[in-house]
Amino acid sequence: MYESEETMSSIPVSAARSDVSTVQERDITFGRIIWRLIPFLTLIWFLAWVDRVNVGFAKLTMMSDLQWSDAVYGAGAGIFFIGYFFFEVPSNLLLHKFGAKKTIMRITIGWGVTGILMAWVQTPLQFYVLRFLMGAFEAGLQPGVILYLTYWLPAHRRGKALAFFVSASALSLMLGSPIAAYLMETFHGVANHAGWQWLFIIEGIPSVLAGIAAYFLLSDTPAKAPWLSAREKQHVAEELKAEEASLGQREHSFWASMRNPRVLMLILIFFCIVAGNSTLVFYGPSIVKSVGITDLKTLGWVMSVIYACGWIGMVGNGWLSDRKKEVRWHTAIAAAMGAVGLVLTALFLQQGNVAGVVASLALSSLGTMGSIPVYWQIPNRFLSATALVVGLAVINSAANLAGYFSPQLLGLLKSSSGSYAPGLLIIAAVEFCAAILVLLFVKRDSAGVAKQHP
Repeated sequence: MYESEETMSSIPVSAARSDVSTVQERDITFGRIIWRLIPFLTLIWFLAWVDRVNVGFAKLTMMSDLQWSDAVYGAGAGIFFIGYFFFEVPSNLLLHKFGAKKTIMRITIGWGVTGILMAWVQTPLQFYVLRFLMGAFEAGLQPGVILYLTYWLPAHRRGKALAFFVSASALSLMLGSPIAAYLMETFHGVANHAGWQWLFIIEGIPSVLAGIAAYFLLSDTPAKAPWLSAREKQHVAEELKAEEASLGQREHSFWASMRNPRVLMLILIFFCIVAGNSTLVFYGPSIVKSVGITDLKTLGWVMSVIYACGWIGMVGNGWLSDRKKEVRWHTAIAAAMGAVGLVLTALFLQQGNVAGVVASLALSSLGTMGSIPVYWQIPNRFLSATALVVGLAVINSAANLAGYFSPQLLGLLKSSSGSYAPGLLIIAAVEFCAAILVLLFVKRDSAGVAKQHP
């Protein structure tokens, strides 16, 4: 059985005690670890989001080519998260048992191949099946990486690293929007394929290649990393052991943790955040197009600016949270900003105000996406061992069902009312609930932040 305890138990901590390391030495060691792991993991997450959400841009011409309604698109975009829900917990358990490099290889190659096959969908059923499979393959990547980083980095070093990793989703949207527009216009008609078909083919290939690379570039634990010296492995053991002691007693049993109201509340909080995020991701381009920006390349650059604000929010809020050693207010304020942005978008949309819609979506992106990396610092305050392994996956998979319901809601309301505004107001109310729940049910707890030890 592959256990996270191996990270510490197989490293000679006793040897480290006879020759205590300095903070500067440990900073160098963890700097090496971060530069070795985070850029590649961030690339993987970047590609995952490119393949997950390029359907939002493909929709702009795919819908008319296949004569589908907004309701069909909303169901297909959202069914991705049903696959996520059913396969995320098994995926995280497989990572815990067999290691990160094999699991991430399987995940990445699987969704890459599925993304390529999206180029040949002709019926709603084919669309639904492939979107479900993409969710099933990608399931476990984000909580798996969050778990994986706990083997390498203590909490006070993990926040900024996790912020950069998670920010790849916003970065993929920022860069992916103009790239998608370019590919769809440039390759339209080549080999008798539409631009949206080439979009799926071209953007799926890098994921397959990255999955193969994962097996050779990643090490499962510090103890198995040939690029770390024995002294550097001791540094990791020292800080992880100190963090374990500082956190005190936490829930180890998964089933006991699922009966804990605080864990159920964590699921509800993230559900509300994901509702707002999915709206920005799957309907952002359509909302902007509806106020008159119809040229694909122009639309791509406008969406790039909007999603750039999301990237700034992720990195900036993660940095501020680490600096202040505080997650409660940083999560709540960011989620509230996201909700306000959606309300303003609905109001400006009804007025046909292009600048107002773009600015409001940018504000919502800044807040909604900025809340995500900080939120993920909360669960390990309450969970450890098997409860953390499975709990992270359960929280992410259950909460991501909002990614199924919010596109469905927007699609149905748009089809029935002719406007995105009613759906945006409902989802804004849902996201604002995240801010309220965080302040009410997540207590201020400085004990959850590991301190550096001399």
